[in-house]
Amino acid sequence: MKGNDDSVELVDSKSLRIGMFVELDVGWLAHPFPVGSFKISSAKQVETLRGLGMERIRINLAKSDPDPAELAAAAAKPVLDADATERAQAIRREAALRQQRAELLASQQRSLVVCERRFGDAVRQYKKMLEAIPTQPKAAAEHCHTLVSTFVGDMLGDGDSAIRLLSEAAGDKSSMHPVNVTVVSLLLAKAMGLQQAELIDLGMAAFLHDVGKAQLPDRVRWLEENFSTAEYKLYQDHVAKSVQAAKAMELSKGALLAIAQHHELTDGSGFPTRAKGETMTVGARILALVNRYDNLCNPSRPATAMTPHESLSLIFSQLKTRFDTAALSAFIRMMGVYPPGSVVQLIDDRYGMVVSVNSSRPLKPRIIVHEAGVSRHEALILDLEQAPNIGIRRSLKPTGLPSAAMDFLAPRQRVSYFFERVVDSQMGTLA
Repeated sequence: MKGNDDSVELVDSKSLRIGMFVELDVGWLAHPFPVGSFKISSAKQVETLRGLGMERIRINLAKSDPDPAELAAAAAKPVLDADATERAQAIRREAALRQQRAELLASQQRSLVVCERRFGDAVRQYKKMLEAIPTQPKAAAEHCHTLVSTFVGDMLGDGDSAIRLLSEAAGDKSSMHPVNVTVVSLLLAKAMGLQQAELIDLGMAAFLHDVGKAQLPDRVRWLEENFSTAEYKLYQDHVAKSVQAAKAMELSKGALLAIAQHHELTDGSGFPTRAKGETMTVGARILALVNRYDNLCNPSRPATAMTPHESLSLIFSQLKTRFDTAALSAFIRMMGVYPPGSVVQLIDDRYGMVVSVNSSRPLKPRIIVHEAGVSRHEALILDLEQAPNIGIRRSLKPTGLPSAAMDFLAPRQRVSYFFERVVDSQMGTLA
């Protein structure tokens, strides 16, 4: 029995064999495999699949290896003419390309799954830490230090780091925001040459800069343009409350200062002390910039969100006097003109969304591109560094996408980031 796609067939589970590409039509909790679509590589996987209790399992024939029995039969037949030889070579080339594409897709999926799990773990740790601070501040600080030290160690390892857009917003703004800000602040600080101890201080400050908001009424936890004077003053109090919590946790002086100054601006227009740039620590200057960027991308009301490209453009064109020049220049170099999450149109008129930027080579991001007839989970990520003849024509709002591209790209209401090591084998070169 075949599905709607001629390349997909429902196969009796007893007929499963190594080399078949399965597509499980069940949730990930209903099976023990890391992903729901994969090529069977062992007899144990065959046994596990048969044990799921499914009479028929969907097989993608285009991605499956040919049946060894059929190949043997074909090899036994004499080659009648040159055309037959050429056809056989074409079949082998096509099979090799299918195999390469399948491996690239699997690599993409594995990398994304790892990033999303780590982001989700960090969000959960943040929530637990908030609960622990009032009664166990030192224990909360130790957990935070372990998390941040792991991030820093991974970033300082060999190779470049890429800023990765996640497929879903894992958590609400109050828990996503500190993880976003921590990841991007650390990558920026690394790009600016900060040393390990400074990175850990900054990471602690970034992860904890808003913990004081837990003591505020819900209505003033996130800044709104229509705040009354009293509400704005109450909102500003979260800085002092965050510093108070950080002192109870016995954080370092560098982390305390960055938390205390994360809403200060280099032109003296920030709060709570209207400190100017020369009196702000380097960590505070980085944190103030990244905090503002994430709040533009992820405001309390998603309807007012700017795209990452718009947020970066606004900061550079209208707000650059408020931020440290060195930090802003390094931030733009790191994020590129089109940060992850930006919706773009390519010079060949296709639409796509930037999903990853190599922090040391930002002008050639990786993009998922809308292709007619290709489902989203089958789309290879296009690495512009490997496609010199393809470039970005312009950025646009998601509302400017054609309906088919909108459904395919599914722009996020909230933008969440993590980091991954750049590995050449993860780069799509067939798209």
